[in-house]
Amino acid sequence: MKKYCFMALSALLSASMLVGCSSGSTASSSSTASAVTKSSAAAGEASVNDAAKADPKVTLTMAEVNPVEGTVVGETDQKFVDEVERISGGSITIDLQASGVLGSENDVLDSMTADQGQTINISRISAFALTSYGTVKSKLLSVPYTFENRDHYWKFVNSDLAEDFLNEPEELGLGIRGVFFGEEGFRHFFTKKACTSISDLNGMKLRTSNDPIMVGMVKALGAAPTVVSFNELYSSLQSGVVDGAEQPITNYESNAFPEVAPNLILDGHTLGATEIVIGDYAWNKLTSNQQQVIMDASAAAEAYDKQISQSSEDDVLKKLKTEGVTITEVTDKTPWKEACKDVISENTKDQADLYQKIVDLAK
Repeated sequence: MKKYCFMALSALLSASMLVGCSSGSTASSSSTASAVTKSSAAAGEASVNDAAKADPKVTLTMAEVNPVEGTVVGETDQKFVDEVERISGGSITIDLQASGVLGSENDVLDSMTADQGQTINISRISAFALTSYGTVKSKLLSVPYTFENRDHYWKFVNSDLAEDFLNEPEELGLGIRGVFFGEEGFRHFFTKKACTSISDLNGMKLRTSNDPIMVGMVKALGAAPTVVSFNELYSSLQSGVVDGAEQPITNYESNAFPEVAPNLILDGHTLGATEIVIGDYAWNKLTSNQQQVIMDASAAAEAYDKQISQSSEDDVLKKLKTEGVTITEVTDKTPWKEACKDVISENTKDQADLYQKIVDLAK
């Protein structure tokens, strides 16, 4: 029923999207995100693009499953929106629809890949969400215990490898293309009952997405993976459909999960790599000047994400401690990595050289 409601909402939205796109010059349908370059300017330093300012006005709709306030992804989205509108001189407006009102990530990606972003034009997604649509490179970002720390991840983002990952959905003809990477912090398990070690997860029903790596990881840790939509996770925890789940710290707090699962174990199994994607239809309706605006705003938003991710997480942890959440630090991840060794091996063997390049960036 929820999916049908979403489709109905999408139909209503389509009439108001891409206003003004049909007039004026547009980019060739063969243009790609890599045809324009990402600005090297720091956040907020890119100048207004006077050529884009003179272009026909366009409105793009952007989806986000989390709230804007209080989440790294939401605040990064808002930075991206603000920069696009500023740099374009008002020729591009982005209607940011947050808190999952346009559906789950899979709902949104189903829509975007079905119509190349005619209905929902842009979305912030978890990078691993693309594996369900046939990408193979992106799955490496969700392999457990790949990134040693944030610096390791950002070395990847700033490496030559990152562009190949962003371009993969376009190369596969999925109707969408990656614009820039971000992150929402390391992901940790949270549970209804006390959980202070890997053995406590044994037999627990843990919510997962339908990502095969996440499902395999939860099984390897001795728990029972249970696929539940993110929008239904709070009620599923409340009713006992699941015993726990995993999320980055800021998402855990902003979605009120401490109310129903007040035990947080900081195992840091994966870094929450995020990605902004735009539909080919929406991208190709922009002028080349407006496409450059998107890339300049991407550089600003990416830098902003890096700037706020650690400090936001630290602030939320302090708050959670004062609110009585039981927080357990995992000081030795060896048993966790050992439990997941087959999952790691199975999901990297077909791209062993590429995976090793990512791992080696930690050096």
